Amino acid sequence: MTGPAPIRRSGRWIERWDPEDEGFWQTTGERVARRNLWFSVLAEHIGFSVWTLWSVLVLFMGPEYGLTPADKFLLTSAVTLVGAVARVPYTFAVAVFGGRNWTVISASLLLVPSAAAFVVMEPGTSFSTFLLTGLLAGVGGGNFASSMTNINAFFPLRRKGWALGLNAGGGNIGVPVIQLVALAVIGAGGGPRVLLGVYIPLIVVAAVLAALFMDNLASVRNDTGAALDAAKDRHTWIMSFLYVGTFGSFIGYSFAFGQVLTSQFGRTPLQAAYLTFIGPLLGSLIRPVGGRLADRYGGARITLWNYVGMAAATALLVVASMTKSPALFVPVFVVLFVLSGLGNGSTYRMIPGIFQAKALARGLTGEAAAAHGRRLSGASMGLVGAVGALGGVGINLAFRQSFLSYGSGTGAFVAFLVFYGVCFAVTWAVYLRRPATRAVPTGTAGTKPQLGYAEV
Repeated sequence: MTGPAPIRRSGRWIERWDPEDEGFWQTTGERVARRNLWFSVLAEHIGFSVWTLWSVLVLFMGPEYGLTPADKFLLTSAVTLVGAVARVPYTFAVAVFGGRNWTVISASLLLVPSAAAFVVMEPGTSFSTFLLTGLLAGVGGGNFASSMTNINAFFPLRRKGWALGLNAGGGNIGVPVIQLVALAVIGAGGGPRVLLGVYIPLIVVAAVLAALFMDNLASVRNDTGAALDAAKDRHTWIMSFLYVGTFGSFIGYSFAFGQVLTSQFGRTPLQAAYLTFIGPLLGSLIRPVGGRLADRYGGARITLWNYVGMAAATALLVVASMTKSPALFVPVFVVLFVLSGLGNGSTYRMIPGIFQAKALARGLTGEAAAAHGRRLSGASMGLVGAVGALGGVGINLAFRQSFLSYGSGTGAFVAFLVFYGVCFAVTWAVYLRRPATRAVPTGTAGTKPQLGYAEV
């Protein structure tokens, strides 16, 4: 049996979209969804590169720039903060402008921070100017939220873990890619303006391709009610907390890795650049695997054991930091990156599953349940993504304070270890403490239903 083709109107808008209809999905839905996914990945990839641009630029900023390690950590913290805050309006921009339209706009906006950095990157520029210019790069962090909200609407629930993981992972790879490009530029004796000259035309390409090949879904309307409902739901904030532990770690460490290597372990910018891309690259590549494992075994289970691994790796980093052992520090830090990427995939897969389970608990079935789940999970993702990114701010501020107080990152790693332990406890207590075999209501008549989230 085949479903009807999507109904279109002018301006690359699709009026009818029903990915849960297997016939529709097999005949036309999957092809259209995949096409939008690939170009969404490209635009988000460039967005991540621009957002994390200053994690690379600070490596170019030697003594002649007059910045201390604390100044550099403050600069990258500010960039991370703006990127986190931008995710909230970016989430709802998809419903206002359309997914394709907003991808074109948001990609084009990346020209502003790139051009501004091109102008100011030279010795003698004041720290305040660098700080203000760095804040502009935060718009690149917002691209993630709008991209994830858009792609969430294109795919059926059974494919969301893979699709969201691939979309986010492809975007996350923008972090190591810009670090690799920076390595090539530094190795060739080039300056920061050469790096920026590479990315400005790529931004234009991403915007043009999005305009030519992506679509808007008319079913994704501006729904302030969904935003309010998602904000009132405790699971939005619980998942935000857990995402601080995974994505907050990934983006925070991406900004901080090179600075720790140069400040604590005495590596030159070139030596640091040879190493800093490895962790973000592997963490990005593993994210779709985290989503796929969550599709199969349940996101809560994967997330729980992932926090065990992150805590163990962080404990080893405390030892490496105290003994000043780069031979232990670098490989363990890379492992921590991999685990953060795996957890990114599993935690984000939990969000649509949770709201689908809540829809079933209300007695909804079929497309009604799926539509309710998509409505709230799409709104929730923006909030979860924004709060999670704030974890990157916390990590860089923790490193800044640790270096100011102790001259090393040891104090920060101890704090991260405690936090991962709390994340483990929250995951177990909320989503795994009550055994369940299905994500459906388990209450009986006359009692308040209790949701089982073991397979969320």
